[in-house]
Amino acid sequence: MNRKLLNRFYDRGFLFVGIFATSISLIFLLALLLDVIADGMGRLGWQFFANYPSRKPEEAGILSAWVGTVWVMVLTGCIAFPLGISSAIYLEEYSSKNWLTDIIEINIANLAGVPSIIYGLLGLGLFVRFLNMERSVIAGAMTLAILVLPIVILSTREAIKSIPPSIREASYALGASKWQTIRNQVLPSAMPGIMTGVILAMSRAAGETAPLITMGALTYVAFLPASPISSEFPYISIQGLFDAFTVLPIQIFNWVSRPQKGFAIDAAAGIIVLLIITFVMNAFAIYLRQKYQRKIRW
Repeated sequence: MNRKLLNRFYDRGFLFVGIFATSISLIFLLALLLDVIADGMGRLGWQFFANYPSRKPEEAGILSAWVGTVWVMVLTGCIAFPLGISSAIYLEEYSSKNWLTDIIEINIANLAGVPSIIYGLLGLGLFVRFLNMERSVIAGAMTLAILVLPIVILSTREAIKSIPPSIREASYALGASKWQTIRNQVLPSAMPGIMTGVILAMSRAAGETAPLITMGALTYVAFLPASPISSEFPYISIQGLFDAFTVLPIQIFNWVSRPQKGFAIDAAAGIIVLLIITFVMNAFAIYLRQKYQRKIRW
């Protein structure tokens, strides 16, 4: 009886400690958010979104930064997710278990914990210098894609592993091939878990500054990448992929490093915009996850 009471006491104690630790974290997070909102909310407005950076804090804007962020995030997703999901499918469904695949799996797990500045050095050496892409949008997107690729691979593999074997067996029993089973049964069932990895990967990529600074992304850009829509046939232009760029984290870092108080207010407003962009991307990924989850009937 005493032992049961002691175990119950430990359970309650651990519950209270967990709630206390979570509450402290949420309080600090809320305090930071309120401080940023109080400093930067008054700066938000059409002029702030439509103006380029300026030496005068009251005239400075984030047009080139938020456009560059959207460019880089879209390209990062288009590069990382097909590669990551395809790699996870191969490793989980097709590859034979031997020493080579063991080495690949260990390296993927280790790469997920490598500091982001290392990826910046990789992007500088491989994309900027060796492939001669210069400090362009596509070079930045490929650098961030490599950064988040291990997260996508690991989360996709775990999602595929969670699918019951009976799903595959039932599909095979009906005469479906291996690829038909994966495409029509396994992937739709694993999509909620895959989208969770997408959320984590995009959230990390959106806030990364070190890799882009290391590879030489500009801190002051007074122009936009060329539009992907052209007025001439074939009405699509890829010139914008090779233009110089900046992103919101770099612009915020630049403003924070300046001594004038006005730039600190600009930085707070930029943080709010970056949070909004991150929340919108995450909300879209959560919507897709819930959409696929409602279709699952095991």
